[in-house]
Amino acid sequence: MRRHRLTGIVSAALIATAGLAACSSADDDAEAAETNAVEAEDVTTEETEAPDEDAAADEEEETSASAEGGVPSWAKEPTEGGDLIATVEAGDVTVEVFQMGTAPAPKDGNWVDPDTNEPLIQEGDDIVFVNYVITNNGDPIDLGSSLVSVEAEYDDWEWMQGMGGITDNALSEEMGVQSSGVAEMADPTVYTFGTDEHFSYGENFKYEADTGITFDVTITPVDENGDLLHDDKIEGEGSGTIS
Repeated sequence: MRRHRLTGIVSAALIATAGLAACSSADDDAEAAETNAVEAEDVTTEETEAPDEDAAADEEEETSASAEGGVPSWAKEPTEGGDLIATVEAGDVTVEVFQMGTAPAPKDGNWVDPDTNEPLIQEGDDIVFVNYVITNNGDPIDLGSSLVSVEAEYDDWEWMQGMGGITDNALSEEMGVQSSGVAEMADPTVYTFGTDEHFSYGENFKYEADTGITFDVTITPVDENGDLLHDDKIEGEGSGTIS
């Protein structure tokens, strides 16, 4: 009897202990479940954020890819602005001509009228600035020191020499024009003009409002030594109006 009672007590204790253990185990399981839930949430968050990072990387790569071409390594950053007045196609090269504005000439020009010996541009005369934005839409071309030559001439220009302007870097910069598109001189003089690349340069000449004007474009490629390949010369012509 006593033995049975003892057994009963022990059994009760065991039951109590088992109950406590069960409660403890349940609590531990709940805590573990909660911890796992938090960890799972963290993992989920990390997994959710990861694609965003990948997307950002992809976007950056896409941007870099779309920026390929751009500006040749040898060229200055192209200038922008003005009013488009003409577009010239010379082979796969496009030259867009923008009228940038006018300004009084700060000094006489270099060309003179052979009959009067007076400068064609005199100090105070209005001069107009144009910008040539040049894009290669075809295969890479190796250019020489003249790059892509553009010659402008009014339809009513009566002199043999070119129209010529004045040299004033500060005024040109103010008008958004750079006299040369080259930032670094090459030796030998080979400037590779890559596919989809563009650069710009411009000039000024006597201002004649509402006058038709023609732009002749000449491109003479060079070999690896910088020697001109005259047989491969490319030419184009376009017209517009100086407003």
